Amino acid sequence: MSTRVRFGLLGYGFGGRYFHAPLIASAPGCELVGVVTQAPLRRAQLEEEHPGVPAYGSLEDLITAGVDAVAISTPADTHAPLAQQALRAGIAVVCDKPFALDAASARETVELAESLGIALSPYQNRRWDSDFLTVRRLLGEGTLGDVSRFDSSFERFTPSPGPGRSGGGALLDFGAHLFDQALVAFGPVTSVYAEMHVRDSGLDDEFFAALLHSNGVRSHLSGSFVQGAPAERFRVTGSAASFLTPGPMDSQERALLDRRTPAGDGDRWGVEPAERWGEVRRGEHQRSDDDERA
Repeated sequence: MSTRVRFGLLGYGFGGRYFHAPLIASAPGCELVGVVTQAPLRRAQLEEEHPGVPAYGSLEDLITAGVDAVAISTPADTHAPLAQQALRAGIAVVCDKPFALDAASARETVELAESLGIALSPYQNRRWDSDFLTVRRLLGEGTLGDVSRFDSSFERFTPSPGPGRSGGGALLDFGAHLFDQALVAFGPVTSVYAEMHVRDSGLDDEFFAALLHSNGVRSHLSGSFVQGAPAERFRVTGSAASFLTPGPMDSQERALLDRRTPAGDGDRWGVEPAERWGEVRRGEHQRSDDDERA
C-alpha cells in the first residue's frame, strides 16, 4: 500500500496493550496514531512501549486527530456503543471479543455498518493460530479422511474466579474464538447443546457445547478458567487418522506476552517449538507434524 491506514486504539488494558497495539505497530500497511486511555498508569505504559504515540481522553478526540480505522479493546459492555459511534463518524471498526453482549446489539451494529457502507469486523485473530492453520491444512489435504468429530478446548487454571463483568464470562470472553474456529473449519450448524457453570456473580467460568454441523461433523467445545488439568487444544477425528495438538494456547500469544512482535521476529514469528508440534495418529502409529510451524 502506498498510504498506510491510520489506526486508533480504544483501550490499553490487557487486550489493547498485548494484542492490538504491537500488531498494529508491526503491520507495514498500518500506523498506530493514538490510543484512548485515561488511566495514568496506562498512559505511562503507552509512552514507554510506543514512544511518541499520543494518548487521548475520548473517541471524539481521537477522531478529531484523524484516523481511518479504530480497534476497540475496552470493557465488553462498551463495545457496541463505541463501534456504532465510530461508524457514524465514518470510521472503520475492528472490535475485540465479545463483539456484543447480546444478539440484538450485534445485529444493530452490523446493520448500521452495512447501511453506511463502512468496514466492520470482529477481531478473530485465532483464525491464524499456528495449530488451527495446521488443522485446516490437514483437512484440505484429506490426511485425516472423513472427519466425524472436532474437539477444541481452551482451558486454564486461575487463582481468581475468571474474567470479571468487563469480560462477559468465559463463554463470551474466549468461547467466541472456539465457535468461530469450528464454523470456519466445518461450516454452518444445525443444532447446539450446551452447558454452563454460572457463579454467584451471574457470570460463567466453565462451558461445554456440542455442535452438529450441516455436513455431519460434530464439534465438542469446552472452555474453563478453573480447570487444573487442561485438555489438549485440538483433537480432530477422521476415518484415516486423528490429529492431536497440545494445549493450552498458541505460541503467538506467549510471544506477545513476552513483548515479542512480528516486526522483531521476522520469519520466525509464529514458529512453534518442537514440544508443541501436533501429531497425526493412527492407533499406535504416530508422526510429528512439523508443518504446524506455519
